[in-house]
Amino acid sequence: MALDAMPDMTQLAALRVDLAASYRLVAHFGLDDLIYNHISARVPGTHDQFLINPYGLLFSEMRASSFVRIDLDGNPTEPDAAPVNFAGFVIHSAVHAGRPDANCVLHTHSEAATAVSALECGLLPVSQFAMRFQGHMGFHDYEGLALDLEERRRLVANLGPHNVLLLRNHGVLTVGRTVAEAFVLAYYFERAARVQLLAQGAGSALTLPDPAVTEKASRQFNEQAGDVKPAGTREWPALLRLLDKIDPSFRE
Repeated sequence: MALDAMPDMTQLAALRVDLAASYRLVAHFGLDDLIYNHISARVPGTHDQFLINPYGLLFSEMRASSFVRIDLDGNPTEPDAAPVNFAGFVIHSAVHAGRPDANCVLHTHSEAATAVSALECGLLPVSQFAMRFQGHMGFHDYEGLALDLEERRRLVANLGPHNVLLLRNHGVLTVGRTVAEAFVLAYYFERAARVQLLAQGAGSALTLPDPAVTEKASRQFNEQAGDVKPAGTREWPALLRLLDKIDPSFRE
C-alpha cells in the first residue's frame, strides 16, 4: 500500500468502535439473524479495503478487535485472518467498489423490512418514518444466495444514488457516509415497515397523504431542511451511551 493510502490509526480505532457498536445495536433492537448478515466499513485512507465481521460470531458478541480486514477481491490484508461470509463479501465489495461515498454498508434480514420487501407496493408513505425513503430507495430482485460475482454489477446498478436498497424477498441494505448514518437509516426503515404492516393488518383501507406532501417531507429529510441533520448525527452519542450502560465490551 502506498504511504499516502495508509489509514490514520486513530481514525481506524474509532471506526472499529463505531462498527462494533452498530452490530451490538442491531442485536439490541432485534434486527439480527443469528451469525448471519453483515455490516462493513471502509478502512480510512483506502478505497479498496473494508472491515467486516468474521463468520460465526453473534452480533451481540462483536468487539472493536473482532473485524477482518479484506480487499475488494476478498483477500485478507492480515495473516491468519478468520473466514468471512462469502455472500457478505459479494454484497459489500460491490457497494464499496461502486459507491465511493459508501463508507458503511449495512445488510439485515430484519422481519418487517423483509416482509415489506415481498409486497409488490414495497414501502408506502404510511407514516412519517417512511417519508424520508420516498424516492430515495432502489429495488433489487431476488437472485438466490449472493454467491455470484456477476450479481455485484446489478446490485450497484439497482442501488443507484440511493442510500437504501430493498432486496426483494430477502431484506434491506443501507449505505452511509458514516456508521451512524447507515445504522439509523436501517433502524427507521424497520420502524416504517413495521408501522405499515400493522396498518395493513388492521383490516381498513389505508389513508395516505397527498403525494405532494410526501415529496415535501422527503425533501425536508434528505435536504436537511430547518434543523434536520443527516441520519445518525444527533442519535449516535445517545446510542453509544446506551451501549456503555448495557455492556461496554464492544469497545475492546
